[in-house]
Amino acid sequence: MSASLDRYAGALADLEPDDGEVETAELVVTDDVLVKAFALGPGAELEPHEHGESTNVFHVLEGTVTVLQGEESEAIEAPGVVLHDRGLEHGARNETDDTVIFTASLCPLPS
Repeated sequence: MSASLDRYAGALADLEPDDGEVETAELVVTDDVLVKAFALGPGAELEPHEHGESTNVFHVLEGTVTVLQGEESEAIEAPGVVLHDRGLEHGARNETDDTVIFTASLCPLPS
């Protein structure tokens, strides 16, 4: 039997954040794209940051993630997709009692 093409299930098995913790796993790393899975425990926050040379896309896969973008925030329920243009400050917060999961795709990789 060949290995699965799906990189999500195997990576997710190792992500079990406690309250207030953020855990990550790299799903795809190539010369021009990075896809990371983020698991946020209840009350956890991925601090706002920006990527001046890259576009970043969040795919909300499990739960409801409060996405921070510039001065705005919005609760995005799975399944959901959020675009962060180059240079736009963004982050995420878990305001629920359950672990939430999303991926972030960064393209192109900063030089």
